[in-house]
Amino acid sequence: MKKMIAVLATAALITTVLSGCRESDKVSYNISQQADNFNVTRKITVINVRDDTILYELVGNFALTNEGNNELSIISEVAPGSYKKDYIYLSEWTTYIVQDVSGAYVDQYHYEVNILPQMIGGVTITSDE
Repeated sequence: MKKMIAVLATAALITTVLSGCRESDKVSYNISQQADNFNVTRKITVINVRDDTILYELVGNFALTNEGNNELSIISEVAPGSYKKDYIYLSEWTTYIVQDVSGAYVDQYHYEVNILPQMIGGVTITSDE
């Protein structure tokens, strides 16, 4: 049993060391998290590539999810605590581009835990001094 635990611990350590070692991986992950938490203003444009027609365009703070089956889900924050959800179906003749309009400050050493259940109130713990 001890050998099995040692093997699993070693495998977990190797996986941790081999994945996400590059600084760009950490920054990419942090930017994605900031965008998914509605802290980054972005622009999405859906284009019909057959005739270069813009089919959909949105600028705002939104989270983008690929729902599978060529479907995108966009959840936009339209006011504090107010959200809207759009779906976009992508065919073989449509594509989309997402641009980061505002940029995001991310700190590879930043640590933040958010506990948000409404019944106990919000709590934020950070590593900032």
